[in-house]
Amino acid sequence: MLSLAPFPFADTPPNLPLVLAGVAAALLLLGFVILIVKRYKRCPSNKILVIFGKVGGGNSARCLHGGGAFVWPLIQDYAFLSLDPMQIEIPLRGALSAENIRVNVPSVFTVAVGTDAAVMQTAAIRLLGLDQRQVMKQAEDIILGQLRQVIASMTIEDINRNRDKFLDSVQNSLTPELEKIGLVLINVNITDITDESGYIEAMGRKAASEAIQSAEIDVAQQQKRGSIGVADAKREQDVLVASAEKTREIGTKEAEREKQIRLAELAKEAGIGKSRAELEQQSAIKDQERQMRVQVADAEAAAVTGENLARAKVVDAEATLKVRQAEAYQLAEARKREADAKVRELQYLAEARAADAMAQKIESEQRAELEAAAKAQKAKLIVDAEAQAEQVRLNAQAQAAATFARLEAQARGEYEILAKKAEGLQRLVEGCGGAQQAFQLLLLEHLPHMAEVAAKAIANVKFDKVVVWDGGAGGGGKHATANFLHGLAGSLPPMLQMMKDIGGVEMPAFFGKLAEPTAPAAASPSAAAANRS
Repeated sequence: MLSLAPFPFADTPPNLPLVLAGVAAALLLLGFVILIVKRYKRCPSNKILVIFGKVGGGNSARCLHGGGAFVWPLIQDYAFLSLDPMQIEIPLRGALSAENIRVNVPSVFTVAVGTDAAVMQTAAIRLLGLDQRQVMKQAEDIILGQLRQVIASMTIEDINRNRDKFLDSVQNSLTPELEKIGLVLINVNITDITDESGYIEAMGRKAASEAIQSAEIDVAQQQKRGSIGVADAKREQDVLVASAEKTREIGTKEAEREKQIRLAELAKEAGIGKSRAELEQQSAIKDQERQMRVQVADAEAAAVTGENLARAKVVDAEATLKVRQAEAYQLAEARKREADAKVRELQYLAEARAADAMAQKIESEQRAELEAAAKAQKAKLIVDAEAQAEQVRLNAQAQAAATFARLEAQARGEYEILAKKAEGLQRLVEGCGGAQQAFQLLLLEHLPHMAEVAAKAIANVKFDKVVVWDGGAGGGGKHATANFLHGLAGSLPPMLQMMKDIGGVEMPAFFGKLAEPTAPAAASPSAAAANRS
């Protein structure tokens, strides 16, 4: 027989049941608090919290965008839906337009899960549990169908020229269809619009040709107007010059005629007055000479004045002509430069489109070369992967053999330890007089350590208040919290009885006790009330 003297707990203190009861109550309270803390879930701003299970209100799930909520254990669970935008490339080719012409419309659509209440509820029903690739696949199928339908209702000219109308039609058609699975359309980006028959390219060439012809017509009209203006100016110049020359010649002839008439009259008067006296003749001759000189001077002055007026008119006519010529030349040059600018702009557009076509051709050739190189690289990677897989398999076999040997040695060591421990426990049981007495002894030996661990677990926990959220009525007309506490209280007596049977520890009577089993027919109302309590 073993002696119990070395064990410090050979003498059981009288307040041991109270200590055990306090430890059990603290552990239960700690577990309840941890359960409440762990079941409160917060929702990030870029996600939707979906609570499913028994959520009340006749709904299959409850969705929250931001904030937080308490998730009841057993009757509820939760998951998150991401709000990150998803870009879906739609390489649409060969879609029939309203004119039965096949059109290629490659585009990129950006979609995401909606945050409206109805859209979030639909997303929780349709998309919860799916990964991003599966969601994008569903959205891609819907976008392809609606995009083909919109293209079939419009002509190529409307699609190519009125892009805003085309994008509005696509958005109006896609929005209700995407909301049926809980998605919303964020953006539509049409990469390019082409057709297999070359209709759009022919339309571009036609527009460029019409623009070039219109520019050439404008240039010709401006040149015609310039030539007409120059001819009108020259004609006006010739008329004004001729008129000035005519006026000058007329003035000169009139002055000469008046001079001759006056000289004749003076000569006649001189012949008639010869018979007068010598003194009067001399005076008359002097007076006549003086008058003749005055008239000659007047005639010469009139002639000079006429010439000056004619020259002034000629100069004014030439100045006016030059001004008009300059204005006509400036207008013609401006129109010509505008026409040249339009022609150059159209030429640049045509060259840019030709460059784009050439770039697409070069890109397709480079893509074919890259695909060939990628296929060769893929074959090489497959061979390398098979070789690596064989190497990994050999390494795994070697590691498995080493691990097996290590675990076998470890198992042998643990077996020896367990065998020695079993031998020691057998001796302890024989020394204590039974398995129950040995268990009680071991329990008393580890009780201080258990109390220390429980005290450390709740030492830094501060309870200001405890708030209980009740999600609705439970069974039997009671709330879920009442049912939980009722079940917890009902589980205490069997647990106390189990502690008494296994460990020999009997808890105080105020924790409750099991009722005596009675027959169902003989159960009295008081006994039934006791069982319910």
